[in-house]
Amino acid sequence: MLSFSLQLSMKIQRITYLSLGTNQGNKLENLQNAVHLIDDKIGAVQKISSIYKTAAWGFEGDDFYNICIKVATNLSTETLLETALSIEKELGRERTAQEGYQNRKIDIDILLFDDEIIFSKTLIVPHPKMLERKFVMVPLVEIASGVLHPIEKKQLSVCLQNCNDTTEIIKIDAQLIKPIQLSEKYNYIAIEGNIGAGKTSLANLLSDQYNAKLVLERFADNPFLPKFYEDKERYAFPLEMSFLADRYQQLSDDLAQFDLFKNFIISDYYIFKSLIFAQVTLSKEEYQLYRKMFNLIYKEITKPDLYVYLYQNTDRLLENIKKRGRVYEQNIEAEYLKKIHDGYQNFIKTQENLNLLIIDVSEIDFVNNPTDYNFIIDKIRNN
Repeated sequence: MLSFSLQLSMKIQRITYLSLGTNQGNKLENLQNAVHLIDDKIGAVQKISSIYKTAAWGFEGDDFYNICIKVATNLSTETLLETALSIEKELGRERTAQEGYQNRKIDIDILLFDDEIIFSKTLIVPHPKMLERKFVMVPLVEIASGVLHPIEKKQLSVCLQNCNDTTEIIKIDAQLIKPIQLSEKYNYIAIEGNIGAGKTSLANLLSDQYNAKLVLERFADNPFLPKFYEDKERYAFPLEMSFLADRYQQLSDDLAQFDLFKNFIISDYYIFKSLIFAQVTLSKEEYQLYRKMFNLIYKEITKPDLYVYLYQNTDRLLENIKKRGRVYEQNIEAEYLKKIHDGYQNFIKTQENLNLLIIDVSEIDFVNNPTDYNFIIDKIRNN
């Protein structure tokens, strides 16, 4: 049975098929830029068809380049439509009051959304004219031949055979690049950082976007934590030992599921943080005993494919700690945070075989600013 933290992280993702077309400017670049923005803002692009050239449909204009893509998204259909329109606008499409078909830099149409049938004021799915258009059906069948049309109840390959469109459609040699998915590059990413650095926030955002299993540290359940902030000397050793035992138990359970199912997992901590905090809080003798226990446990823990360390300056950390309002954290001092950061730095310097990525997030807000969040995604993707 999956652990509770893993079950909570699973998001319902839907499969949507989109049609993209362009007949202005650098058409290959328009399509590629659209694919990347769709991957960033709508969901993971799983398949991209070949590029097909056709004459303008319903008006006099330059030839179009057309593709279809398969996308996994957790957006609602309303938000999906709004996002597609915003991507068109971002790429330079200008909509006018003129009736009929027009030249366009980019056009994004929603063809299918799982097997749903939708009739609303703003959206009809399946697209009402898709079966009449070869420039839609040919690239769509290339990536989804066996998918059933929800209304026709026939496979798309059969629907294409029944299409009466006689327009010439030509496959061109150029190919688009499918964005690399984090789940294709990594199986297990650990997000780390100082207290208040934003590691849990980032882990949640990544889990939502990539439908990853989420492993969150169960710090709030530790009965020694509030007592530690009141009397560090007395409660440091039981606190660190209980943290170590809990982290080991949680990671053993959750990563065992990872080993069994080979799914994408994101955690907001790594077991080595136990050693870093213990080094700061424990006396020399206590730390030596603690280190012996840690070394035994560390050998048994699955190592992450990528270790992301979020750096925040001390002033920003204190601001974040105050903002999130945990009572027992409000007396944390800057010097204590600096010692923890120094501990992470020392750990990082000694880890030759750890795939490490350090991201300075002191001057960005990846929670509220999509541009900042995409900056982090690009860093992780291109690491």
